[in-house]
Order: sequence, then structure tokens, then C-alpha cells
Amino acid sequence: MTLLDTSIAALDGTPGTLGALTGGKVALVVNVASKCGLTPQYTGLEQLQKEYGDRGFTVVGVPCNQFMGQEPGSADEIQEFCSTTYGVTFPLTEKIEVNGDGRHPLYTALTAAADAEGAAGDIQWNFEKFLVGKDGAVLGRFRPTVDPHDPALVAAVEAALV
Repeated sequence: MTLLDTSIAALDGTPGTLGALTGGKVALVVNVASKCGLTPQYTGLEQLQKEYGDRGFTVVGVPCNQFMGQEPGSADEIQEFCSTTYGVTFPLTEKIEVNGDGRHPLYTALTAAADAEGAAGDIQWNFEKFLVGKDGAVLGRFRPTVDPHDPALVAAVEAALV
């Protein structure tokens, strides 16, 4: 069993797995929120989706309301906000918890991965990013303030697509 076998529903409630959402592609899994100072990162995430989508890459947005209640909406409200405000075309999951006792199994696995400084553990804030290979291996962890077009993140995506 790999990370890709982890059960997680789509935003519309359709049961599935991370692998079903990624469609066998390299994925950037990001915990997202609609009312955060980092929410404009949706623009860069959608740009990555457009730039690399035809090369076997996808972003997967994972709504989470654990950081100061910055993702309070229903599934329909989240979908409408993302598509209308940012033109999001990448898949979104059900709203989950990424830290604490209610942490979703997906994030139990992801938070075991270290960032470039060697730090693993809890998600720090909205828009923390994990690069996941086609085989389900975590290839990189990028903290919330890392821009989607940060050279290190882009280089990691490109390396994973080779």
C-alpha cells in the first residue's frame, strides 16, 4: 500500500483515493483555505497546473479549516470560490483536518516527510505543499510561504516529471 491508496473523497463527496485524484500523475498536494492571506497562491497553483498538466502533473487542493477558521465554507461554496475567483481546474478533496487528533490519514503520512531544512511534523499553516511522485513517494515538502513558482519548487516538479 502506498500514499496513493489513502482513502479521501473528492470535494463533491465522491469516495476515492489520492491516486484516483492524481490520475497517476506527479502531484503537488496543498492544504488550502479561501480566507487566508496566502489565498492568492491559488493563482500560482493554477499556473503550475496549466504549465505542467500536459506533462503528467496535477495540483490537489485539500481544504482545511484548522487555521483560524479560514476555510469555513461548504463544499459548494469552496468550489464556487475557487473556480470563480481563481479559475481553479485542479481537483479538490473533501475538507479535512491536517493536524491534531482528527488528522486525516493522508496527512499522517505527509507530515512524516521533512522539508529542505530537515524539519518534519505538523502543518504550520494553510498552503503547505507536498510533492508526491507517481509512485506515491513524497519527493519534497515546501512550507506555506514558499511561492508556487519558487525556483526550488519548480525544479523539484521538473525533476519529478523526467
